[in-house]
Order: sequence, then C-alpha cells, then structure tokens
Amino acid sequence: MDDLQRCPCRLDRLTLLDMERSITAPDGCTLSYWLRRTSDQPAPVILMIHGAASNHTRWSEFVDSTRLAETWDLLRPDMRGNGQSFYRGRLDLDVWSRDLALLLDAEKYSKALLVGHSLGAQIAIQFAHDHADRVQGLALIDPVVRDALIGRKRRVSHSRPLFRAAVSVIRGLNALGLKRREIPDRDLRELDRETRIALQDGQSAEEIAKRYSALGPILRYQPTANYLQQLIATTASLPELETITVPVAILLSTGITFADPRINREALEHFPDVQFTSIDANHWPLTESPDEVRQAIEEWVVERFPTTPKPLSP
Repeated sequence: MDDLQRCPCRLDRLTLLDMERSITAPDGCTLSYWLRRTSDQPAPVILMIHGAASNHTRWSEFVDSTRLAETWDLLRPDMRGNGQSFYRGRLDLDVWSRDLALLLDAEKYSKALLVGHSLGAQIAIQFAHDHADRVQGLALIDPVVRDALIGRKRRVSHSRPLFRAAVSVIRGLNALGLKRREIPDRDLRELDRETRIALQDGQSAEEIAKRYSALGPILRYQPTANYLQQLIATTASLPELETITVPVAILLSTGITFADPRINREALEHFPDVQFTSIDANHWPLTESPDEVRQAIEEWVVERFPTTPKPLSP
C-alpha cells in the first residue's frame, strides 16, 4: 500500500471532507474511489458498490442528501473495469471482492457496512462471505439469485460458456491492438436528472429502461469484454446465504423484470437476520425513487447501528 495516491477534490472544514483517491492493486490495476469523511477523526464507514456498466456517480445524489454523512464516512469506488478504475482483464465476483478488501486496507478501516445495487449487491454478498470479520451489515438493492432469473437474464445464465468464449476472443483481439483507445466517463447523476424529467413528461417505464439497458449506450462507456463479464457475473451463483449472519436489509423494486419475485424473495429469506422493504420502482430505484431508497436505508442503519454524532474538527 506504499503507492497510495491521494488527490483531494474538495476540502471545506465547514462541511464534509470529500476526496478522490486511488491505489494500485498488486496486478497493476489502478482502483479509483471517492471518500467523504465526517471529519479528520476516525469514523465507521459505509462502502457503496454500484452495479454493472455503472460507476461511483450512481451514489452521488445519495451521498449529498443522506443524514448518514453526519456520523459515517462514505466510500464510493469505481469498481474494477468501470469508470476511472480502467482495466482490460478478468472480472468476476472474486476479483471485485479482493479489490474491496484492498480499499479498506488502504484507508485502515477494519470493518464496513456495505450498500450495493444490482450486481453491486451480489458483490457485497460475496465480500461478506469472503471477509465475514470485516462486514457490519449489508443493505442490498434489488439483489437477484440465479434460480429466480427470467427472460433475457435467464438466457444469459444458460449461455455462460458462449459468453466466456466471446470474452476470450475479444481479449485476444485487444492484445493484438484492436481496441478503443479512449472511452469517456459517464455521469449517472446527470442521466438520472434527465430521466426524472422524462418521467414527469410521461415517458413509459419501457422507454426509460432503454436509457440504462440499451446495449449501444452501455458499450460507448465501457470495453465490450468488460460488459460481457459483468453480465456473466450478474447470473453467477451466490454463496450460501445461511452463512452470512450480519444484519441484512433488502430493498426490492416492485416492478423488477429480471427475476421471479416470489422465487427471489424466498431465496433471500435464507439470510438469518433479514428485513425487506418494497420500493415503488423498476430496476433503477436510485433513479426513480431516490428519496424512498435513502429513507429506507437511513432508518435501517440508524436502528441497527446507532452511532453518536460528533462535531467536525475545528
């Protein structure tokens, strides 16, 4: 961890400390993340994990509006293969789980409360299995178990060998120099703002879904092999949920289209200590119902992990 690089984006002692940072993983991959501290004193941390074809800006609105920032540090990584954690190589739940441990080590956090959306929820579950002693609790937004998959996701699950073969071919072409040299960042906060305006103007849920799941826009902001590997990871088998004994909050969108809701919930009920909340949204509740999501997470965290607010350092 000697190569930890720290790049303060904003340092206002009258508000919060918000910093962009990066570390170099043992394999040379640069992992970028954003850390908002309550003060210059130690505090518990909430580690926020975005989903597939996403980045840390998925949590920008949440971070700027949540009262949890008064007592918790908020850590938002660009997961390997996304955003500024650029990488062309192997991606799966095990790799991302190891990366999260590196980030906590770099910032000297012994434990974290993990919040994950979609694939980020799956990554959080994997991390809780791999590093049980480093997890205080899990808040999972629309996690999906493999047996509950329907529609396109189920077809992906059945075609995993073909997708893996496609990834190998693409990575081989990349090694020969056939690859895009520049891939732009995507500001999901701005996309969310535009989407809510569209909802107010009467666009349908199906039209809105195209903003987030259409292949063309996704691949504009991400290497093709990376997206395919993330798609594979969304259909991966999860660890046995009975072995994860920390408190778990699960927020399930009422309009989710990727999984059978009954099968999915019955499987998720295997967490020993679990609480469910329904969110009136499709698969993008942080876009469609941000206040509802924020309030549900805040209430659960305050109830299960009470902390004493402390003033900012002078």
